[in-house]
Amino acid sequence: MEYLMVAPVASIIFALTLATSLYAFSNESIYGKFILNPYEVSRGYRVYTIITSGLIHKDWNHLFFNMLSYYFFAFQLEAVLGHWQFGVLYFVSMILADLPSIQKHKDDTWYNTLGASGAISAVVFSAILFNPRGEMGLLIIPGISFPAWVFGILYLVYCHFASKHARDNINHDAHLFGALSGILITIILHHSVVNDFISQFSGAN
Repeated sequence: MEYLMVAPVASIIFALTLATSLYAFSNESIYGKFILNPYEVSRGYRVYTIITSGLIHKDWNHLFFNMLSYYFFAFQLEAVLGHWQFGVLYFVSMILADLPSIQKHKDDTWYNTLGASGAISAVVFSAILFNPRGEMGLLIIPGISFPAWVFGILYLVYCHFASKHARDNINHDAHLFGALSGILITIILHHSVVNDFISQFSGAN
């Protein structure tokens, strides 16, 4: 209830994504209706899947890591960024994060993508702008943490490399462009965040 009062938009998105993903796990037909196929979208069909594909996930691991990342950053971010601003950041980033993949795979009838990774990357990097010196850890390496800005740089470098040498089914382009969209939208919504970022980064505050 406390989260709902402080961060109502983040709470609704969290609950909706969980509910839709869990429903998809037990009903395969949902994937067919919600998943994003760039070949179709680039030709004007099922354009709505740019949004609905962000409400479903491939499996439990995919859902868990996305929702865990969201939980760590989203609720605090909404309190700082603002309610409607958080909604704009999340859904506009979700759309922008998918556009490069739609262009890249517009002729690949076999290619599909799903998950909230692009929007969640935007949330993470927006939070980094507000608190660049905060500590961020890696679940796969317990006990090791980095300043948030270092984590952000490493994340972007990894996503760029992985998108060029992909050997898995993860849409690394969505991670990368989601992060960049989150940074841009945050700056547009809160111009002062740039000066605040520089001040914190330099240790002035």
